[in-house]
Amino acid sequence: MATPLKDMAEEKGIKYFLISFTDLFGVQRSKLVPAAAVDGMTATGAGFAGFAAWLDLSPADTDMFAVPDTGTIIPLPWKPEVAWMPADPVMSGRPLSHAPRNVLKRMIAAAADMGFDFKTGVECEYFLLDASGNALSDPHDTQSKPCYDQQALLRRYDVIAEIGDAMQTLGWRPYQSDHEDANGQFEMNWEYDHALITADRHAFFKFMVRSIAEKHGLRATFMPKPFAHLTGNGCHVHASLWSGKDGTNLFEDAGGDLGLSRLAYHFIGGLMRSARGLTALSNPAVNSYKRINAPHTASGATWSPNTISYSGNNRTHMIRIPDPGRIELRLGDGAANPYLLPAGMLAAGLDGIANERDPGTRLDINMYEVDDRSEYADRKLPMNLLDALRALKDCPVLTAAFGPDFIAAYDKLKMTEWNAYARHLTDWERQNTLDC
Repeated sequence: MATPLKDMAEEKGIKYFLISFTDLFGVQRSKLVPAAAVDGMTATGAGFAGFAAWLDLSPADTDMFAVPDTGTIIPLPWKPEVAWMPADPVMSGRPLSHAPRNVLKRMIAAAADMGFDFKTGVECEYFLLDASGNALSDPHDTQSKPCYDQQALLRRYDVIAEIGDAMQTLGWRPYQSDHEDANGQFEMNWEYDHALITADRHAFFKFMVRSIAEKHGLRATFMPKPFAHLTGNGCHVHASLWSGKDGTNLFEDAGGDLGLSRLAYHFIGGLMRSARGLTALSNPAVNSYKRINAPHTASGATWSPNTISYSGNNRTHMIRIPDPGRIELRLGDGAANPYLLPAGMLAAGLDGIANERDPGTRLDINMYEVDDRSEYADRKLPMNLLDALRALKDCPVLTAAFGPDFIAAYDKLKMTEWNAYARHLTDWERQNTLDC
């Protein structure tokens, strides 16, 4: 019999548990539960009024319960008397079909039925701002090419080291941190794992980075493009499929082109076929499209794709093959939902395998030098969130994999967001049309 959480909490000095679920907009919603009461919620879950989060529910709906995953308990390194548990939303005794973690678990189960275990690693970029959120936290971080700047990295050592120490304590096996391509921007990497483990860690990482930044009087943001003149925040995903039977990497083939198997290339073909619809999940904010379709920054590149293409070790493409046995999808940004991004990748990739999709010829050119009049113009990614949402609704692979409940809910809420943006009057409009 498993040890009750109350007893485990007493042994480890945990006073409270955060029972947390992630909504469709990637916002984490939680209840703080005393350790003495947590065992009563492990079976039935913590109750929420679901309509109060970004889920397609109304005040007339019954209570939603977030059932915690007791196999994933993460003590907060900066507040060790509190532990975080990801939870699965349930209504009327059944998993809420459009809740992001439930969607990912369905896709993982579909992969398992095909004999596959999906493994992912993410590269989460973020900016450190001052407490107001209006300016970079480091006024001396001004280089035009600041990537890997040692001096700027060490000026934020206290924050970066505390996050890195936390990941080591949690057993995530972090292996590097660096100053990224924009002033005030950083990236921290930890080892890849099973997709659900990585997704939970991704969700927790964003919470942890924001919390530790606040502890130091700063504000962290994963916003895709917080500054027009600087490189945006990406969320690149490294992915591979492994055998559920013997644990071998099914993407790796020493005799294959660039060390990838035919199965891996079919997976790439699936990603490319559904790329426009996938963009609504990997780039889910209005602001996202100021990153993937941005002009070059002072550093010389956007570090984000603009075209549906794949290549070898070439960062100007949507999909990169950095090493044998894995691929990197460079499409996602900091606003991507930690659960929906891998779920969308898996849905598209499994379709590619099932139908032996051909990704076409690998391109090794610099895609940043290709203009809209080129032969690749018809491969352009969506220009805005509205186009991406339309592409998602028109994507037979993703609509079939995610189901009508999810597609309807996601489209409804994201269209509400788009319409709110469209009604917003900007200074640019006044400056350019006041005298028209």
